[in-house]
Amino acid sequence: MGSSAAVWLVLLIALIAANLPFVNERLFVVGPRLAPKVIGWRLLELVVLWGLTLAIGFALEARAGQIQPQGWEFYAALGFTFLTFAFPGFVWRYLRRGR
Repeated sequence: MGSSAAVWLVLLIALIAANLPFVNERLFVVGPRLAPKVIGWRLLELVVLWGLTLAIGFALEARAGQIQPQGWEFYAALGFTFLTFAFPGFVWRYLRRGR
């Protein structure tokens, strides 16, 4: 897999993972069904899925070559990008009009 394909794969995984807590009622996608799931659980899932996405990105980078050291700025930018990706799911869950 080329580096360009790896970048697109990580972006796709991040987009899906960022919206997962808002589109289902199960705990961490496979756990017991909570109805309604409170926002605290959704935020916890969002942080855990952010870490999982980060781990997948590091694994793909290690497979392609040497992992580059990153400062706090990288993690802050990645976190805010992940939150931006989560915006459609948040809007769908909390801001759309009811029937």
